[in-house]
Amino acid sequence: MSISLPQLDTLINSDEGEHLEFKEAKQNFHFETLVKYCAALANEGGGHMILGVTDKKPRRVVGSQAFSQLRRTKAGIIERLRLRVDVDEIAHPDGRVLVFSVPSRPLGVPVAYRGANWMRRDQDLVPMTNDMLQRIFDEASPDYSAEICEKATLAELDPAAIEDFRCRWIAKSGNQSLAGLSQEQLLRDAELIDNRGVTFAALILLGEHCALGRHLAQSEMVFEYRGTETAGPANQRDEFREGFFLFYDRLWETINLRNDLQHYQDGLFMLDVPTFSEGAMREAILNAVSHRDYRHPGSIFIRQFSQRIEIVSPGGFPPGITIDNILYRQNPRNRRIAETFGRCGLVERAGQGANRMFEETIRQGKRLPDFKHTDQHQVSLTFHGQIQAPEFLRFLKRVSPERDADFTTEDLVVLDLVHREQSIPEELRDHVRLLVDEGIVERIGRGRGVRYLISRKFYELRGETGEHTRKLGLDRDQNKTLLLNHIRRGSSHGTPLRELKQVLPNLSDDQIRHLLRELREAEIVRLQGKGPASRWFVCEE
Repeated sequence: MSISLPQLDTLINSDEGEHLEFKEAKQNFHFETLVKYCAALANEGGGHMILGVTDKKPRRVVGSQAFSQLRRTKAGIIERLRLRVDVDEIAHPDGRVLVFSVPSRPLGVPVAYRGANWMRRDQDLVPMTNDMLQRIFDEASPDYSAEICEKATLAELDPAAIEDFRCRWIAKSGNQSLAGLSQEQLLRDAELIDNRGVTFAALILLGEHCALGRHLAQSEMVFEYRGTETAGPANQRDEFREGFFLFYDRLWETINLRNDLQHYQDGLFMLDVPTFSEGAMREAILNAVSHRDYRHPGSIFIRQFSQRIEIVSPGGFPPGITIDNILYRQNPRNRRIAETFGRCGLVERAGQGANRMFEETIRQGKRLPDFKHTDQHQVSLTFHGQIQAPEFLRFLKRVSPERDADFTTEDLVVLDLVHREQSIPEELRDHVRLLVDEGIVERIGRGRGVRYLISRKFYELRGETGEHTRKLGLDRDQNKTLLLNHIRRGSSHGTPLRELKQVLPNLSDDQIRHLLRELREAEIVRLQGKGPASRWFVCEE
């Protein structure tokens, strides 16, 4: 699909990252370098290589004369990479721009060129590291949890764990016939064993302590409680190396022993909120079990402090999952385990569980789950238990009953971002528009400069309606200051209206004229001339 001028403008104003690369290439650009960049973009999930635009923000279109025979260039890239790379030649007002649209590499297959699998590192192209290559190869590997542990036997699965699984499955499905099945048939129906033997999923979820020690010692969860941040032995340390169904509830009970209640006032009532949400904690633990890499020798660690909990599991995110898309993409690394949890009603069949973690923390006025220490070797998740904004919590409780439908995860994330005055990513723009239509969020300005504000109800709950009015007015005063500063710079020859539109591209022509009228009535600026030839000047002081 061709890239339009508005789409090009969007790309130019986007952050350069894994999926976007800019080069000036005013006169020419080396074809071999272009092919390497296309290979690197493909290895990183696909993206765009754009020639004729400056690299650093604010970017400018400078035009490019490179690759005059685009059909030949495109054919050459396809021949070398065996990928269909499309190219658009865009006649931008400031010059010719070339946009190479690169698809993602095939699943489990890195793209090689000139003897190397390229990736980008800052401004350079370098061969991919061995661990990154291994992660790509692992994408095409079978589900580890569904593989057979050749030396394990049915006798090494704990009967109590199997019965716990049976009860959960009956409760979820309502299928009472499961109660009459033998344990062996139950496990066959759940695909946890077959004629070849016992799966790793059965061992991880139902295995006895000695069985895991013999066959899969890394299937272990280590809990620590630390009363202080200082290094040294933990105040409490428990090691759980047995079938997950044997200790799942016991682990939460251990966490809950030191789960203090926090209090906040809502009108006449004093309400309690636990420091650590049971729903969010259970989802995080289930995620760690179903998504960790069991080929890695490390254990899952849960470290509890008075105001936060850290959960660290080996192996990094599953292929295709990142911090940015964890709410929207699903790819369980151990599908057989995830399916078993789904049968029990513990998680959705193929769910990530991230939605519930985010929803619970936002509804309790706490910081979002923090994955910032995650890398290719481990997933690191931190929950901060302290209520950050009780007034935001009260606001959600006030507006939720007024809606026809419950807030979705995306709605709550938008409200949290607006409350913290952070930008809204493109994939959430439809949700913010709906919240604006409902009067829960207010929009200031338009276009790229649009800002959002929590509705006046939020400030009423804080007793700060004046703050709401100030924030609305602050945007207006800042816009007038920007116009005045630009007019002052062009004081000798005057400033045309078209330049002032460039200063505030987020405002309509009428909005800009209204601001100028206010400045004129205050005798701060004056207009000279009529029509297109008119110019704005600063009044003499």
